[in-house]
Amino acid sequence: MVVTGISGNLGRTLAKQLHQAEAILGVDRRPFVGKPKDIEMFQIDLRKKKLDDVFRRHQVKAVIHMGILHDPRMSSEDHHSFNVLGTTRVLDCVAKYGVKKLVVLSSADVYGPSPDNSNFLTEDAPLMAASRFPTMRDLIEVDMLACGFFWRHPQVETVVLRPVHIVGPTIKNAPSNYLRNRRPWQLSGFDPMVQILHVEDCARAMVAALKPGLRGVYNVVGPGEVPLSAIFKELGSAPRSVPHLLARPLLSTLFRYRLASFPPEELDHIQFLCAVDGARWAKDTRWRPSHSMRETIRAVLGE
Repeated sequence: MVVTGISGNLGRTLAKQLHQAEAILGVDRRPFVGKPKDIEMFQIDLRKKKLDDVFRRHQVKAVIHMGILHDPRMSSEDHHSFNVLGTTRVLDCVAKYGVKKLVVLSSADVYGPSPDNSNFLTEDAPLMAASRFPTMRDLIEVDMLACGFFWRHPQVETVVLRPVHIVGPTIKNAPSNYLRNRRPWQLSGFDPMVQILHVEDCARAMVAALKPGLRGVYNVVGPGEVPLSAIFKELGSAPRSVPHLLARPLLSTLFRYRLASFPPEELDHIQFLCAVDGARWAKDTRWRPSHSMRETIRAVLGE
C-alpha cells in the first residue's frame, strides 16, 4: 500500500494504526523521523517521475493520498503545482499500474463557510470555498480531480473523504493553532456551530475507507457540533471580542508581518456556518468516532 504525505503529523498517526496490518510504502518529500522499521520510505516529490518507479517495482493494491500542501505563506503557484500536479501524477499511477483501491483525503472546507449555507451540507452541495478564499482553489481542484477519476475509472474503488476540522496535540493546522490561543479572537455578535474531528479518528476513517467494495464521496464528522463559545469554555480560554469590520484589515496586517499564523480569510470559519452531514458515511461504514466531544476538544492541548 502506498501512503503519500506520510511524514506529516496526520500521516504518522495513520502509519501507527496501519503499519502492523499492512505493508506500507511511504512517499513524502520530507523525511519520516522515527519511522517504524517495517515501513519502506521513499523521499521523493510527487510531481517527479521517480513516483512511477515506486509503483512499477512494487505490487501496489491500494493508495491513500493525503500528500497535500497546506501552507498559507507559500505562493499560489507553488500550492497549485504541488497539490494539483502531484495529485494528477498519483491518479495516473493508480490507473496505469492497476491499483484496485484509492482513498483521497479532501476536506469539508471545500464547501466554504458562508452566511447562505444551510444547516447541514450533504456531499452534493456545491464546492464554494474559493469564492471567498481564493487559495482554496487548488484544494477544490484536487477534490474534483478525485471525483472525476471516480467516474472515469469504475474499476478502481475510489473513496473521497471530506473530514471536518481535524484537531490534535501535534496538528498544526489553522483550527488547532487558533484554539490553542489563550486569548483568541471572537468576532462580536457571532458564535457559529463548529464541527471538529480528533486526528486519531480521522486516521481511523481512512483505514475504514479501505473496506472492500466501498466507493464514493463522504463527509466525515466527529462527535457532533457545539458553539464556538462552548469550546472556549472547555479549554479555559478568554476570547477577545473584536468587531468584524476591524478584524480583517487588522489580521491582514498582522499576517503580513508574521505576527499571526493564519490569513484573514480564515475568519470566515469563526463568523459563518459550514456544518456538514455525515449520515452517508455512518450508514455505509457503520463508523463512529472513538473520542467524545470533550476528548476531541481537549486534544488540542494534548490532554
